Amino acid sequence: MSATKKQIPTKSLNSPLRVVELFAGVGGFRIGLERSGGFEVVWSNQWEPGRKQQHASDVYVSRFGGEHHVCSDIASVKAELLPDHDLMVGGFPCQDYSVASTLKNSKGLVGKKGILWWQIHRLLSQKKNKPQYLLLENVDRLLGSPVGQRGRDFAVMLSSLSALGYAVQWRVINAADHGMPQRRKRVFLFGELKGDLPKRFDAVEAITTNSLFARAFGESDPVGPVAHFLLDGDLAKLTRAFNHGGKRSPFQNAGMMQGGQIWTLKLKVTPDLNGSVLADVLLPTAEVPKVYFIPKRTIGKWRKLKAAKKQERIALNGHRYNYAEGAMAFPDALDKPSRTIVTGEGGTAPSRFKHVILTEDGRYRRLTPVELERLNMFPDNHTAGVSDGWRAFFMGNALVTGVVARLAAALIGHHQARSKRPT
Repeated sequence: MSATKKQIPTKSLNSPLRVVELFAGVGGFRIGLERSGGFEVVWSNQWEPGRKQQHASDVYVSRFGGEHHVCSDIASVKAELLPDHDLMVGGFPCQDYSVASTLKNSKGLVGKKGILWWQIHRLLSQKKNKPQYLLLENVDRLLGSPVGQRGRDFAVMLSSLSALGYAVQWRVINAADHGMPQRRKRVFLFGELKGDLPKRFDAVEAITTNSLFARAFGESDPVGPVAHFLLDGDLAKLTRAFNHGGKRSPFQNAGMMQGGQIWTLKLKVTPDLNGSVLADVLLPTAEVPKVYFIPKRTIGKWRKLKAAKKQERIALNGHRYNYAEGAMAFPDALDKPSRTIVTGEGGTAPSRFKHVILTEDGRYRRLTPVELERLNMFPDNHTAGVSDGWRAFFMGNALVTGVVARLAAALIGHHQARSKRPT
């Protein structure tokens, strides 16, 4: 019997899909799933290594309750403790791939948090009844990590999922392209236990029209041809040899993998120009606490930090190089979706990356926690109960829940259609 036939649910078609949420943070995936409807979180985990107090887990429990929630190192969790489930979700930690790290310091799968990918793999490989579906999220830089072997980390992930019986689709999604209030670009992976490809198979149509992402966000236009190649099933060999010395990753912003075969192409998305903008999430000025307004004496420092600069720097090995960065908007435009929220958004100190807006009465101010929550489409005050600095940090790590809600609705439709197929 094929993996597909084993995994066809026997429960009622109208029963909610059971979800395990890994690396839950403050619950962004859960919010998106519950907003769509048709899902039930049956187990969740959140643990921040090196933290005595687990603020994110505390927020999660305060909003969703502590039943079925585990606040412990994922490496200590045994697979048999996870209840049977239909969907596993997670925004696995991305610090080792994030653009916040320099390319030289980006350690990829060997980084302390990059190796958390293998905890996902371990739980899947040890679970007797594997979930039918996976929905995972990371920074889009994952597609090109690490330097010297562009795309290797993603190739290893895909090959390891193939060995477990999963077919995978991926798509880089910028929330602002789809009417949401923040320019936040992330790669989403949708995995499905699946049999062989149909005899007649059109890769372009499969990616642009028939994928879960096309159902959720509409069709997109391909730019250039489809690349097709086979991944080595030997993970050690793949790690050593994949794209060695390559300057470009072979993985484009959309693609699919099945049976170790890769099809990938670049898609062009036509942005929704009538969507939400930064002004839509702002509180009335009268409701903003005084601490968020920037003293006039520090405006010059803010301007300097946000200005373009070019300077000579010296590396640890003594090598001299020119470092340059472009200008940041000051103040941020109110008639466009916001820039990406970063974890350092909180605090009063002048910063290059924090958002600054100009109020109607001519004052400059930072964004409040509620406004940051709205940019990720969280409920107001979802993160209340911890310091404003922590609340900003959580939103810098979070995803845009509206993206998850769109994907969740598409997944429900896909699951219902799949369940009606003859076995």
